[in-house]
Amino acid sequence: MTNSIDEIRDADLLFVTGSNTTEAHPIIAMEMKRAIQRGAKLIVSDPRKIWMADVADIFLQIRPGTDVWLLNAMANVIISEGLTDNEFIARSTVDFEKVRETVAKYTPEEAEKVTGAPAELIREAARLYATTKKAGIYYTLGITEHTHGTDNVYCLANLVLMTGHLGKRSAGMNPLRGQNNVQGANDAGASPVFYPGYQRVTDAEAQKKFEEAWGVELSPNEGQNLNVMMKSVIKGTVRGLYVMGEDIVISEPNASKLEVGLNENCEFLVCQEIFHNVTTQFADVILPGACFAEKDGVFTNSDRRVQRVRKAVDPPGNAREDWKILIDFAKASGYPMPDYASPAEIYDEMASLTPKVAGISHRRLEENVMGLQWPCPDPDHPGTPTLHIDGPLKGKADFQAVEYRPSAELPDDEYPLVLSTGRVLYHYNAATQTRREAGSVAKVGRNFIEMNRKDAKRLGFENGEIVDVVSRRGRVDAEVMISPRMRVGCVWMPMHFAESRANLITNDAGDPVTQTGEYKVCAVRVEGRNGNGNRNPERQRRA
Repeated sequence: MTNSIDEIRDADLLFVTGSNTTEAHPIIAMEMKRAIQRGAKLIVSDPRKIWMADVADIFLQIRPGTDVWLLNAMANVIISEGLTDNEFIARSTVDFEKVRETVAKYTPEEAEKVTGAPAELIREAARLYATTKKAGIYYTLGITEHTHGTDNVYCLANLVLMTGHLGKRSAGMNPLRGQNNVQGANDAGASPVFYPGYQRVTDAEAQKKFEEAWGVELSPNEGQNLNVMMKSVIKGTVRGLYVMGEDIVISEPNASKLEVGLNENCEFLVCQEIFHNVTTQFADVILPGACFAEKDGVFTNSDRRVQRVRKAVDPPGNAREDWKILIDFAKASGYPMPDYASPAEIYDEMASLTPKVAGISHRRLEENVMGLQWPCPDPDHPGTPTLHIDGPLKGKADFQAVEYRPSAELPDDEYPLVLSTGRVLYHYNAATQTRREAGSVAKVGRNFIEMNRKDAKRLGFENGEIVDVVSRRGRVDAEVMISPRMRVGCVWMPMHFAESRANLITNDAGDPVTQTGEYKVCAVRVEGRNGNGNRNPERQRRA
């Protein structure tokens, strides 16, 4: 995030796209509600009519996977109506003319044909965003979990840059992290392309610095990201796996292939977990870790805020703090890992090698109970609530001209519906924890498929009916939920339920830059148990 969560309440405009904020990020949504109550305008873009759409000034209910068309059309309006911040563009950016040329053909009228959003609403949204000074963009997995997810992000960045909404309070470009401390894990180097602090592994100077600090020889090559790694397990080119705090058989797309890979190709699987889950059933060794309340350390939240976490209770039984397990694992593997005395000492080492957090320490965080936001380059620095106030970090920000590319799998006669997946308020990620809590289970106890009333009527389904949802990759059962939130032709399922895994049928086609799977668009049909729905006649004949 370029800006801070507490800046949201002072915003004059919120542009929320690809984010069901009230369910996936309810605390951040509270700040958005405060802003709206204060009088802030709200633009929402989403295929579903989420709760925030009910209070939005402008709701753009687009077809799944058409974000590039919508955002380029907004850019078209901003440029053609002279609403750009030309001074900011000249001072702080490069390659604006390429974007101008590209978006010229993305008119709102043409965008309406592709996205389904009315042309006049697209114009209103563009004008409102461009002419409001304190205007922030907020997005999450509904933007990134596409085969063109990187293109979607580029288009959002183009809007920010052409309007000069960067380096200002209550504005900027704000991705909302999906899970606790995802930001901190990336900051610490849990990435195949970065050392801690986003220092590239291909940078010879960074490599030399970490080699000298760690006393090892490091590869200059980038590693495999998660999606590529899972496909390597399926192919058998990765034959050993250490999975820590992730139920990959629930959360990865096209999960049935991954199961085959784990069974047939993975020779050794280690799981480090606090509870058994679906993935631990494949494990050769399970290492019991500690939960958040059983260890000391820091968490870093979405707005780059590093905060102290203090141990409240001891881990149960043989469970241990994760850092202690990893140290012993490294030593057993032959690496002379130092005998760190505490997480504070480990963080001090990272800070000494990472300019972005060089001024942060556990000692300082004891004194700054609200945390410190990086960049924080020295011990006297107060932290950075808002990025780029003095201009982009490298002097100039790059515009990226983006052309629309359709999603990898579109509906056809055999699979006529578009499925998207996501989360519900009452469950967290793979639900390893939340489905052990009676209150959450009472609220949402089983998987469901949300669909428009017109689709349900056409297919002959009743609310609450159990159906099969079928894609080219498999089938799962779910309970029909007839909902006014859905577009005709689109359905939606949560991803939390082990006995009815939505990710058995999702598409693992990846974005060419990040390889993130296309969870938000895959073609399905829905079959009833009584012969109703989209049945495949050929499959019925074979049966």
